[in-house]
Amino acid sequence: MIRAGRVLHFTPNQNLVIRVEKDHPSVGQMLVDGDLEPVGKVTEVFGPVGKPYISAKPVVSDPERFVGKMLYAVSPIQKR
Repeated sequence: MIRAGRVLHFTPNQNLVIRVEKDHPSVGQMLVDGDLEPVGKVTEVFGPVGKPYISAKPVVSDPERFVGKMLYAVSPIQKR
């Protein structure tokens, strides 16, 4: 699990925009909150290379409540 970044806002297109802190998560990676509850899935990485943003499609009913909160990226479970 890596610290993805803080949610900046919820767009009219129903996406969360997160400012990446260190290593950006990969497209398709799941984002969770501090309680490890799924919040959204990364759909896009954009912006400057040194400090990019990510866009995530929410999987929760009220994504606006995560604005200002820290999200974490979890590694997908690999199948054998």
